[in-house]
Amino acid sequence: MSSILQEIETKIEGIKTSTTKSNVGVVRETGDGVARIEGLSDVMLNEMIEFPNGVFGLALNLEETEVGAILLGETTKVAEGDEVKTTGKLLQVSRQTRFIHLKRSHRA
Repeated sequence: MSSILQEIETKIEGIKTSTTKSNVGVVRETGDGVARIEGLSDVMLNEMIEFPNGVFGLALNLEETEVGAILLGETTKVAEGDEVKTTGKLLQVSRQTRFIHLKRSHRA
């Protein structure tokens, strides 16, 4: 009997567990490129939000019970009831010197 207990204890000690914290919400409605989401309690203004099917959104309207997000992709791939996750990343726009130079060169 003790060998069975030792074997069980050894297996339990060998189990590695990991936990991750994620902020998950649900799409309540969509329309005109905007999604209304319930359950995203820790979302930041201008945070990128991940929808299913590789679609991302930008959190803009932070209300007490829901979040309004602009969809940055194929809006037909987002539906009511879809699960949404925060990314912890704010929208970033990279500055490209070449682009800025081209814009300036067109001025008369």
